[in-house]
Amino acid sequence: MAQSVIHLEDIRKSYKIGNNELPVLKGVSLDIFKNEYVALMGPSGSGKSTLMNILGCLDTPTGGKYVLSGHDVSTMPDDALALVRNKEIGFVFQQFNLMPRLTALENVAVPLIYAGVNKKEREEKAMQMIEKVGLGSRYKHKPNELSGGQCQRVAIARALVNDPSLILADEPTGNLDTKTSVEIMEIFDKIHAGGNTVVLVTHEEDIAEHAHRIVRLRDGLIETDRRNPKYLTATH
Repeated sequence: MAQSVIHLEDIRKSYKIGNNELPVLKGVSLDIFKNEYVALMGPSGSGKSTLMNILGCLDTPTGGKYVLSGHDVSTMPDDALALVRNKEIGFVFQQFNLMPRLTALENVAVPLIYAGVNKKEREEKAMQMIEKVGLGSRYKHKPNELSGGQCQRVAIARALVNDPSLILADEPTGNLDTKTSVEIMEIFDKIHAGGNTVVLVTHEEDIAEHAHRIVRLRDGLIETDRRNPKYLTATH
């Protein structure tokens, strides 16, 4: 049996607005296995951003169970959740979320500081990741000296630096032109081929087509969960 990285059981999430409860997720059950490549899709208001935040341990469900790499994170206190998040999850955001005053190398090394890794080892590991995304010659540049595509490569290197069990990418090509988007998606394809589990949130069909499995949400529930026909010969 393949090992489940993400196990969701009847996940519900409601927000209080005044005296009213607004249900956003209405019972989502999902398993994502080691080295799967999954796209989460859905129209605005479908709950995909809320689900992404729960998957990333940035938010906790109102009900249900979430087990991430064997840890039940649905009821963890915030400080324990922060540790799991730093160790188990690599994030890539649409806005890159880089620190403007740090160089590319320093940005990539940030998660290793939280992990307590010494400076020499941090720099070596960060440099390896920067070379992996093809930015070896730009490691001293700050974000304002890099193009959008280069900034996203730095963000991907930072996501990989802790060897997380899960890479979560939220609209990673949303701010990029078509040519750069293709280059960034090629990097994700390589990351997946290298053994990482990748979950991608996107509203763009052509970006979702890179994934081997496409899960569509509508009105807080999973509408469809299918294998991408392009990859049907492949097993996870």
